[in-house]
Amino acid sequence: MSTKEQELEIELSDEDILDAMKHFEGYVDVFSDDFRAIYHHAHHHAVRRLTAGLKAEKLMRRNVPLLSPDLTLDLAAQTIVQSGYKGLPVVDPNGMVIGMLTETDFLRRLKVDTFLELLLNMMAGDYKLAHRCHDTPVGEAMTAGAVCVAVDAGFADIFRAFREHEGRSMPVVDATDRPQGLILRKDFLSAAHLERLL
Repeated sequence: MSTKEQELEIELSDEDILDAMKHFEGYVDVFSDDFRAIYHHAHHHAVRRLTAGLKAEKLMRRNVPLLSPDLTLDLAAQTIVQSGYKGLPVVDPNGMVIGMLTETDFLRRLKVDTFLELLLNMMAGDYKLAHRCHDTPVGEAMTAGAVCVAVDAGFADIFRAFREHEGRSMPVVDATDRPQGLILRKDFLSAAHLERLL
């Protein structure tokens, strides 16, 4: 079993094993270490079976608009809204992913944590948008060093990548860090059927 797959396995305590063995009628002639080994192999097989088809290439959204770091925030906002996503990858002149620009980045520039907070501030009547989006390039506002996954990434890699950040999406890249698509957290969770692993 690979290290990646081992991370998905829940380690059994002696108490877990003894509790499980109580559910068998009669005497079960198996030691705790044997039971643990059986579980280890069965769990490994089940995880492979349930996640075998979960590859980034199959789950990603294709033809995703890309943003330039020199684009101004007002134009980037229009592109994001038109795309229907909550954020888009930012690429350098060579086409390699260097960051993500999301709604959260805009909120940070406006010095609020949520859109509701922004709305309440605006409703107060004396709130003024001090930030000039048409003067600020994407490169100054984006989250640099975007967490990405490879096109051939499987369940464990995607799961671990989403654990690294709270974003709703992340770029899927090829071997040269050029974007091939965008994988949405909701698409991954829907396809993963995590409840089957519980």
